[in-house]
Amino acid sequence: MLKEFKDFAMKGNLVDIAVGFVMGAAFNKVVASFTGGIVSPLIGLIFNADFKDLKYIVKEGAMNDAGEKVGEVAVLYGDFLTNVIDFIIVAFVMFMIVKGVNKMKKKEEPAPEAPAGPSQEDLLAEIRDLLKK
Repeated sequence: MLKEFKDFAMKGNLVDIAVGFVMGAAFNKVVASFTGGIVSPLIGLIFNADFKDLKYIVKEGAMNDAGEKVGEVAVLYGDFLTNVIDFIIVAFVMFMIVKGVNKMKKKEEPAPEAPAGPSQEDLLAEIRDLLKK
């Protein structure tokens, strides 16, 4: 059972998934800062607003005594689009890493075929010759 688990754990697909997961988690913060600091401001220039703050207000809120807006209902599509961009960047980088790892893996050589031994007729002829002696 242990050998079977080891074979399962060392399959290429499982290792690729593990590498992708770990690297994706580590790389996510870099991508989030890239998207938030570079991509969002550039896209925000198009909309004349901060990209992450883009939203569609379904119901206006009212200001309370503390000066906070309460009761607003909005669809935060800017935040969603930022997360989609983050995902696309991380997925592309992970694809390139896994592709590179797969290219570096040694390709399995096909097992050499066993050399063809003597045929049944050859063996019978050999036995016949040995019996004649």
